[in-house]
Amino acid sequence: MKEYFLLFISAIFVNNIVLAQYLGNCPFIGTSKKISVALGMGGAVVFVATMAASITWAVQEYLLAPLGLEYLQTLTFILVIAALVQFVEMFLKKVVPPLYKALGIFLPLITTNCAVMGIAIICQREEFTFVKTVAFSFASGLGFMLALVVLSAIRERIEVSRTPNAMKGTPIALIMAGLMSLTFFVFKGMI
Repeated sequence: MKEYFLLFISAIFVNNIVLAQYLGNCPFIGTSKKISVALGMGGAVVFVATMAASITWAVQEYLLAPLGLEYLQTLTFILVIAALVQFVEMFLKKVVPPLYKALGIFLPLITTNCAVMGIAIICQREEFTFVKTVAFSFASGLGFMLALVVLSAIRERIEVSRTPNAMKGTPIALIMAGLMSLTFFVFKGMI
């Protein structure tokens, strides 16, 4: 149990997929203008990352490795992630249309979100069991969501404060992301 707790804490804080491993920066900056959008995007990434890592683990374990087709790993993983994103897109369009509209182009871009692909590959590289893969991918998705929500809260606060015109928008978001990344390095000594 302690092993899974440490894996969970490590994935969220110490090795945060965005702030420590620098994966998924495009949707991190692009969907962090409002907290409501950040929560929706974070939830979608948690779902897709967990499902993608679980399915790709099974594909790798029971299809690619036994048949000696490991060289097709990247292509196979992209196909699995693309199918899951299509499912999430159809679900949100039908059930939560305002969130679907707010996510805009960033929802289909989860397909190419290197954070989702990175989580699946890290699980294979570390040779996690299926349970560890599910725990790690879920926690990594939560870490992505935490970073996204914190950055959107900061950006909403900055939006109503006086900021030089040259720093408004993406420049101040990148500076804040850098400062958040430095702040998360405090957790490096925890585990």
